[in-house]
Amino acid sequence: MQDLSVLVIGGGIGGLTSAIALRQRGFTVTVIEKDPSWSVYGVGIIQQGNVLRAVAELGLLEGYVASGVGFDAVEVFLPDGTRIARVPSPRLLEGYPANLGVGRPALHKLLGDAALDSGAEVRLGVTATNIANGADGAIVTFSDGSTGAYDLVIGADGVYSQTRAMLFPEAETPQFTGQAVWRYNLPRTPGLDALHAYNGRIGVGLVPIGQDVMYLYATTPEPGNPRYPREGLAAAMRSRLEGCAPAIRDLAEQITDDDEVVYRPLEGMLVEGPWHRGRVVLLGDAVHATTPHLGQGAGMAIEDSLVLAEELARRATVEEALTAYRARRFDRCAYIVRASLAICMGQLGKGPLVDNAKATAEMFHFTAQPI
Repeated sequence: MQDLSVLVIGGGIGGLTSAIALRQRGFTVTVIEKDPSWSVYGVGIIQQGNVLRAVAELGLLEGYVASGVGFDAVEVFLPDGTRIARVPSPRLLEGYPANLGVGRPALHKLLGDAALDSGAEVRLGVTATNIANGADGAIVTFSDGSTGAYDLVIGADGVYSQTRAMLFPEAETPQFTGQAVWRYNLPRTPGLDALHAYNGRIGVGLVPIGQDVMYLYATTPEPGNPRYPREGLAAAMRSRLEGCAPAIRDLAEQITDDDEVVYRPLEGMLVEGPWHRGRVVLLGDAVHATTPHLGQGAGMAIEDSLVLAEELARRATVEEALTAYRARRFDRCAYIVRASLAICMGQLGKGPLVDNAKATAEMFHFTAQPI
């Protein structure tokens, strides 16, 4: 198909990579993002080999790699700090690292600039308040009172997707797991050349994201899904790490700035039914939100973007393309959601404890397969 007019709802990783992939195929693209400042929180993110492979198809690999730090393994530790495994990550692109740690602001700027440079229109501080969905297109009413007609609307608006709520009211909704994640940027530990993952009820990880910067994450039980005030967040995070390995307790002493702590309850969901209705389709966390235990949430959204653009370009009709998109993506995304949730439930004592080294190796093998 050619000359489709596409509205992308959501200016995050999935929405921006969708815009780039669609523009590469000649489609007209508008992105709307509700945040007028188009900001992201300032910690890091892991991008694994399958993500780098997808990014190469978008023509962004060099910029991606230059924005972060490459590494080729995951080291797994017992709660007391004893190293029990070093799991090599497969290099899927010759001459490039297997994984990349990168700061979210740097990644956001790279993708945002690329979307704009591709010719996509980006409208900030705007939401879709109504979508009149039909067999041949959709009429969208925006929060600023304007309207637009589109051949396709992509809901890439995250785990709390309003697009999903409007068009798929019967679909699964995010469920709190009982766990949350705390993140904080720290000076990079000398010699940190891999992701360090500590097993236990409190799951801790260290991820290099710059020559002098890493981020520490901790997944903790949070019964009842409490909400914490900004004041005191640093002390609360430090307290969660008191029983961890000595190296982690030492690092925790540097967690002092409440404003730099990023705290997120962990919720997950997978839409088991259709991912499209009429001319509206869901993508990324809007349709398969995963907990971060395997580091693949953003990766699945980026792969979604590529597959959706490929199917729209090669199929005779939009309906065929959207059906093929889900058929190619469901099993892969479901594996990540379910395997990540299994680790989460094991940490909480709500399921069997998962061998992190084995689960990581299996994930690397699975995601290395073509999309």
